[in-house]
Amino acid sequence: MTTVSPDDATARATSAPPVAASPATSVRKVAVASGIGTTIEFYDFFIYGTAAALVFPTVFFPALGSTAGTVASFATFAVAFIARPAGAVLFGHFGDRIGRKKTLISTLLLMGVSTFVIGLLPGAATIGVAAPIILVVLRFGQGFAVGGEWAGATLLTAEYAPAKRRGFYGMFPQLGPAAAFILSSATFLVTGAVFGDTNDTFLDYGWRIPFLFSAVLVLIGLYMRLAIEETPVFKADQAAAAATPSAPTRLPVLEAWHVQKREVLLAAGALASLFSLFYMGTAYLTSYGTKTLGFDRPFVLWTGIVGAVIFGITIALSATFSDRVGRRKVIMVSCAVAVPWSLALFPILDSGSSTAYVIAMCVTLSIFGIAYGPTGALLPELFQTRFRYTGAGLGYNLAGVLGGAIPPLLAAPLTAEFGSIAVGVMLALLSVLSLVCTRALVETKNNDLT
Repeated sequence: MTTVSPDDATARATSAPPVAASPATSVRKVAVASGIGTTIEFYDFFIYGTAAALVFPTVFFPALGSTAGTVASFATFAVAFIARPAGAVLFGHFGDRIGRKKTLISTLLLMGVSTFVIGLLPGAATIGVAAPIILVVLRFGQGFAVGGEWAGATLLTAEYAPAKRRGFYGMFPQLGPAAAFILSSATFLVTGAVFGDTNDTFLDYGWRIPFLFSAVLVLIGLYMRLAIEETPVFKADQAAAAATPSAPTRLPVLEAWHVQKREVLLAAGALASLFSLFYMGTAYLTSYGTKTLGFDRPFVLWTGIVGAVIFGITIALSATFSDRVGRRKVIMVSCAVAVPWSLALFPILDSGSSTAYVIAMCVTLSIFGIAYGPTGALLPELFQTRFRYTGAGLGYNLAGVLGGAIPPLLAAPLTAEFGSIAVGVMLALLSVLSLVCTRALVETKNNDLT
């Protein structure tokens, strides 16, 4: 990892007040608050992916037909991943300047408003072409918010956690997507049970309930985040910077790129496989199960819930284990296993067996979970405090573009042209890239965040 100059390090060490260890209760409180916050943010994010698979091709792109409508729907899903780096830069700037806590409140509000308005948005049959255009704008808002959310939530936990247990405490915000996937799938199941699972009722208004319900969750998240304090690591760094005469500081994004560009790019490559598995195990397999394999909606949603439970277990185990063996080794295991699994995935799915579909969902999400668990500690440990929010957010969200935005756009055309195995080859190549980039990273588990 690139380090500060000896003079700068000496000045900061002599002028900064020591970082007091937080009481165990404070660490637990922050961990729980971060976990709840990421659960709410990713619930909003996931219900869009579920709706993109089940509803949006018909509601917002009816004139395009089934195949083209699905492609267009997943293109709007990909818009969020493209927006995420921009959100990482903007929210990272404020997170590194005014603090993690205040910035995370802003990301939660933006996500909540964008999601709630999607639930109110009329379809193309009512307002024509304006419907998909507004949908894209709101999806961009969701991606913009998540771009600032993840780095802030993981930093909040990592900067509070004891040095030797950062992997364990970093697990809590990482569990958010697993809990959110369970919650989003369960919400659509309940909606189908209450309003009927026929196309007419579900397409007319049933799908909107999960989006409108997100407003309640956002209020809970705001309450939790307002109750926690800024991290002691950030406070100490701010005090040191104020007490140390120095040249005018650069913008955090410019400083992160200038000082640790290698780490930003390697992190993006290392996590590309993670995002491709995330996309495959959530939105794409939901669409593939219903539209290509012909399974009914409740079965696909229940399978997602089972997969998410296993996903959460693997996150917890891998994050905790990374405190013993290191973040890098655990993530490399995930990337190595992902290569042959990606090639085997679609032949298994195309057997048409419901059992094969459950196995495919669970294994895909578990491989994703192995890499995702240690990532909550890896990226905060990789970057210096003064631009940590920006650096971690950039690496994470550039990976989202590479592994989360491109596969949704290419999956349907590749399947139509070469068959489903082509999607598996694409995923395997991304996993090879991630394996190479992860190997090139240095181990971070012993890094001092102060």
